[in-house]
Amino acid sequence: MNTNIKIPKHVGIIVDGNGRWAEKRGLSRSEGHRAGAKNLKEIIKHTFSRGIKVLSVYVFSTENFKRSTEEVNYLMKLFVQSFKKEFSKLKDENVKIVFSGRQNPLPEDVLTMMNKLTLDTKNNTGNILNVCINYGGHAEIIDATKKINQDVMNNVISIDDINEEMFSKYLYNDLPPLDFLIRTSGEVRISNFMLWQASYAELYFPKTFFPDFNKDAFDEALIEYTSRDRRFGGIKYENKNH
Repeated sequence: MNTNIKIPKHVGIIVDGNGRWAEKRGLSRSEGHRAGAKNLKEIIKHTFSRGIKVLSVYVFSTENFKRSTEEVNYLMKLFVQSFKKEFSKLKDENVKIVFSGRQNPLPEDVLTMMNKLTLDTKNNTGNILNVCINYGGHAEIIDATKKINQDVMNNVISIDDINEEMFSKYLYNDLPPLDFLIRTSGEVRISNFMLWQASYAELYFPKTFFPDFNKDAFDEALIEYTSRDRRFGGIKYENKNH
């Protein structure tokens, strides 16, 4: 790969198109989700091998609970299997795993595996994998506001101390802002994903369904990111991490 490729510090991926990938092949949506989970394992490893420090993956939104009970139940079982078999291996690779989203109404077995992965990897100092499950950007901002209000009421902080930097620390996880946001499947919207963190992110919408969004497709995304002239309010952005 070209050595002049710019490497974003924080990449977000909206995992989209598993169901449509399956339907085009005459398969069940569950088989599409299974193919997507298999590909996600490879993309996580490849992303970190490219030098990206933080990867946030949007795997289940608050709105996804509106899907059929059968599909939701299958996804929850798939999360447990993936967390237990694949994500747990990241512990030995010095990856810190965190989760963003509301716990209610996630099933107990999903929460148990999430808590285990968080505790098992909390002292890891390498890459950070942020798994967004039962996540919504609006919900995150509301929850942060409630926590700030509680701290103001308890005199932990003063209302005059609140600024953008402080607000960021009250989000589900204190992570750097998104540099690059990818949504697979050709849908051109960010669907309530990391609204605060994506304020100045470069957006990329490949038409590829996620199960086919392989290593080469990700590298193509990095080439596109490199071609962008990032500007913040008209000021050219120079990323010291590049």
